Amino acid sequence: MIFEIAFWVFVSLILYTYLGYPLVVFLLSRLFPRPIRKDDFSPSVSIIIAAYNEQRDLRAKLDNMLSLDYPKEKLEIVVASDCSTDDTDEIVRSYADRGVILHRQEIRQGKTQAQQQAVKISTGEILVFSDATTIFELDALKKIVRSFADPEVGCVAGQLDYVDRTSTAVGKGCRSYWGYEKFLKKCESQLGSLIGVSGCLYAVRRICQARLANQMIDDFVIATEIHLQGLRTVYEPEAISTEDTNNKGQDELRMRVRVISQTLRALNRYREVFSLTKNGMFAFQMFSHKVLRYVVPAFLLGTLISNWLLIEKSAFYQYVFLVQALFYFSTAAGWGAERLKVKIGPLAIPYYFLLVNVASIAGFFRFIGGGTQVVWEPIREGRVSKPAKDALVEPQLVGKGT
Repeated sequence: MIFEIAFWVFVSLILYTYLGYPLVVFLLSRLFPRPIRKDDFSPSVSIIIAAYNEQRDLRAKLDNMLSLDYPKEKLEIVVASDCSTDDTDEIVRSYADRGVILHRQEIRQGKTQAQQQAVKISTGEILVFSDATTIFELDALKKIVRSFADPEVGCVAGQLDYVDRTSTAVGKGCRSYWGYEKFLKKCESQLGSLIGVSGCLYAVRRICQARLANQMIDDFVIATEIHLQGLRTVYEPEAISTEDTNNKGQDELRMRVRVISQTLRALNRYREVFSLTKNGMFAFQMFSHKVLRYVVPAFLLGTLISNWLLIEKSAFYQYVFLVQALFYFSTAAGWGAERLKVKIGPLAIPYYFLLVNVASIAGFFRFIGGGTQVVWEPIREGRVSKPAKDALVEPQLVGKGT
């Protein structure tokens, strides 16, 4: 009886995490929507671009930023170079006559610190943060700033579209996963506030920009900081940016382990947001969307073990165990095919699902081990890229930097 109860508890938690919570937040967003007041206006904007050894992609990025459909006299571009050792700084200086500003960190302290120092020398009323490998559609700034017409809005997240140009298993899995995440963002934003944004494109009121600890992951923590100020972080799906997916499982795993360990560190630092009495729906979203997602590996292991202990109880448990065995076999086959550079079709989804959950385990152990990683190493794959829709420039060798 104990094993049977445990089995159904674990199964229920998995189903709630991936299906139940999305359904709940979707229904609540339809029953209790909080509209956003939007207006077409043009506040002064400072674009802060985090960069570490970005010589491959930086020219394309800066050309893209300078071509954006936004009043030039109200647009400022600052590149925060985190002690780059390649030609990143020289490239930025070559754009000085076009108004691009270089802020160089002489001691490497990580992305968050580089951004915070760059903010100090910027002047824009609205701060837009982005990565060196992200390309904006030409109207992205116009679209993202219009939500600041609502005085309750402190931060606006743009839409990131991942592009899988080489049709890899990791790329296909990443695009499917991100499509699911975008659905949640739309629902959470309509309901009240996001709990995190993509570092590729998000905007913050200058008066709301908080000084974050170096080891904090800025694009996750900023939504919490905004919430604690009594304001909303909302989603603007029409402010579109594009970024290439990783090609290799090991690169995606390394990136996710780093992000997850930093997110867990942030969750521990901001434990106060889990108070339902003080934070209500935000606390509910944070627990359901983030905490449970990171605990899913324990639920999966508990389901497998309890199912194995119940295998002789009935044919039902035998069939379920067989389904689980086939699922894990398919992920192993997907991993092997990816290593051999063989197209794996539908196996990409279970493969990526397991990769994400393995990253959660590794990220958890890195977190409890007390290790920190405040600097970041860009992950680059040489590949031919195409610009985002309506973009005027041809990005070259776009890769993931965060």
